[in-house]
Amino acid sequence: MSKLINPGLVKTNRRNVLRGSLLAGAAAMTGAASMAAPRAPKFKSINQSSAKLYKAAEEQAAESTAKPADLTGYTRVKQELVAPPFAPVHEQVATGGPKIIEVTMDTTERLMVVDEDTGASVWALTYNGSVPGPLIICHVGDMVELTLRNPVDSVMEHNIDFHASTGALGGGGLTHVYPGEEVVLRWKATKPGCFTYHCAPGGAMIPYHVTHGMNGAVMVLPREGLKDKDGNPLKYDSIAYIGEQDYYLPMDDNGDYRTYEAAGDDYSDSIEAMRGLIPTHSVFNGAVGALTGEHALKAKVGETVLMIHNQANRDSRPHLIGGHGNYVWESSFTDAPLQDMETWFVRGGCAVAAMYTFEQPGVYAYVNHNLIEGVLLGATAHFVVDGEWDNNLMEQVVAPREFST
Repeated sequence: MSKLINPGLVKTNRRNVLRGSLLAGAAAMTGAASMAAPRAPKFKSINQSSAKLYKAAEEQAAESTAKPADLTGYTRVKQELVAPPFAPVHEQVATGGPKIIEVTMDTTERLMVVDEDTGASVWALTYNGSVPGPLIICHVGDMVELTLRNPVDSVMEHNIDFHASTGALGGGGLTHVYPGEEVVLRWKATKPGCFTYHCAPGGAMIPYHVTHGMNGAVMVLPREGLKDKDGNPLKYDSIAYIGEQDYYLPMDDNGDYRTYEAAGDDYSDSIEAMRGLIPTHSVFNGAVGALTGEHALKAKVGETVLMIHNQANRDSRPHLIGGHGNYVWESSFTDAPLQDMETWFVRGGCAVAAMYTFEQPGVYAYVNHNLIEGVLLGATAHFVVDGEWDNNLMEQVVAPREFST
């Protein structure tokens, strides 16, 4: 059965094209349909190279004579994934032996409003319908067993690359699913820390999918839980899971954001916008204001929050205005955490954890401290903290008043 996989470009049979180059290869083909804007840059060489890479990863695994995994001693548990900014139920300190953590994600394509004030919208490519995709939590030694499903009404193929995993391009070479297909991937968590995952079909479709929201994070905890530099245990009361998303939304000649009827229709225009490397929006959890106002994060004085910040594509510099990073893990949980940080660094393609215990009530702004992005492009969240004010920490001694010269 033929399906319009790459809308406005060429018709393809679901499995008669080179993996990873659906829209990308079609946009560069001579004689592509007129709807594939002629100004679109050509990615033929890079698409072919990347697609072959992913194909080779799949074939290598398919031809392997390796013995089946030894699952002796593992117990199976199902982790119910939840929408950001929340985290699934989990143990901070592992009990019992290693586990096989079963999770399921659907690669849902949906129209999302990015900024209500301007009407900017995007056909988001998502895991489980959210930007970012849901947070997965496990411990070192556990195995994550993902069932990845691509709904039959999808337009595109999808896959997943886990930065926390080992081999086959992070699983990207083993998880390509077309509409109506599902795949099961199991990988062992061997490195502790916070890690990005994202879709990576191949070629120009990799940045296209990532900048359309198809990314998220995994936290791999040490089995004994988090500790400070002296080995003392660290506990948190809650998790605030924040995904920073850069969008490159096409505009018309009047400076208005373009709208599209279906996922993928914006491909040529988006590729052109992305090549400028200047995002139109840099937002937390999918949209401007997604974590402010009535959607602000909630906490109480004395509560310890572990802030997990994911940025799959660009560097970021989170800062909690009015607070600090008491403990910050910019790399692995095997490293001693940085302490008492004012601003911390998230490398593009990474996830970072920062822990803070709130000491004063009020509104705290959590921002990308590239303030152009934080204020003008949307990378701002709010924590609303309840509790009693402590004048020993801060006090307005004199209220604003006129003064004489």
